[in-house]
Amino acid sequence: MYRLLFDLVFRRMDPERAHHLAVGWIQRAASVPVLRTYIAAVLAPRHRELRTEALGLRMHGPFGLAAGFDKNAVAIDGLTMLGFDHVEIGTVTGLAQPGNPRKRLFRLIPDRALINRMGFNNEGSAAVAQRLAERRPVFRGVVGVNIGKTKVVPEAEAVADYVTSTERLAAHADYLVVNVSSPNTPGLRNLQATEALRPLLTAVREAADRTVTSRRVPLLVKIAPDLADEDVDAVADLAVELGLDGIIATNTTISREGLASPAELTAETGGLSGAPLKERSLEVLRRLYARVGDRITLVGVGGVETAEDAWQRILAGATLVQGYSAFIYQGPFWCRAVHKGLAARLAASPYATLAEAVGAGVREARTASATTEESAA
Repeated sequence: MYRLLFDLVFRRMDPERAHHLAVGWIQRAASVPVLRTYIAAVLAPRHRELRTEALGLRMHGPFGLAAGFDKNAVAIDGLTMLGFDHVEIGTVTGLAQPGNPRKRLFRLIPDRALINRMGFNNEGSAAVAQRLAERRPVFRGVVGVNIGKTKVVPEAEAVADYVTSTERLAAHADYLVVNVSSPNTPGLRNLQATEALRPLLTAVREAADRTVTSRRVPLLVKIAPDLADEDVDAVADLAVELGLDGIIATNTTISREGLASPAELTAETGGLSGAPLKERSLEVLRRLYARVGDRITLVGVGGVETAEDAWQRILAGATLVQGYSAFIYQGPFWCRAVHKGLAARLAASPYATLAEAVGAGVREARTASATTEESAA
């Protein structure tokens, strides 16, 4: 049914207009008590075996919505109603900004992908903090807050800009994410270099601790898939050194390799998300887990379309898994299908819990490699 709606309506519509229309429908459905209860019962049935503990938080399961869909924290209850175990809002910047000129969002339907150059369009951290403070949740869920650099703020003043957003938003966040990996803010990815990332993460951690004294707000960093392997290792080592709570791998890519969509679409600038990221994001995740093990929480995102994709992220070391682009293509029954498929895969696996499965693929590959080397010796 959704596929028909997508083909007849959404694909003929400007992608950004379709997005706002969908968000509006989700908001309205969640505002009607009887309707939202019925929708949640149908789309978000709970699987006890998928219950997850991560970042000191208890969640119904490991599957959440990545940042970018709900930039201004307007549809958290509606998205939880649809079955997402956690919702990451943002990216939120210190100052409100309109983002890049339209048209700035493109569907690559043959590739099951999107290109966006939205440019962190959002209402700013003060407005979003007020909305979160006034929110009265109707569904229990985990809310992450993703923060980025305001475009007009010079790179030299980026730390202060992130600190401002942290001071406003930390009290309302179940966890906080430092986004230094979007390709759509000039100079932002330069902050992934460890010499720039160290003072930034240190300052944000101090600001969160100073602002919220009643609990520790978990802090994560989101990295790009385009980092060289040695830079992935460097970020992993820095995260462990600083006592970071987690790493989200990965953001969108500037690569256009292997796409089947028309050239006029693939030539659009911006970050590519969706199915084409699948292999690289999984590769980065495996590398991170091999480096950090269970010392910090890893979140796998990028090209996650199915329960099998989510399961492979868990075996590669992800405690939490996120998606976004496939939501556009698969619609409101997506979470239900992922949860049902994950529960089936766990039941058919040798692992008693999801926690046992986290990183199992990497550990088993390492053991097999060591055995092979011993045999060769």
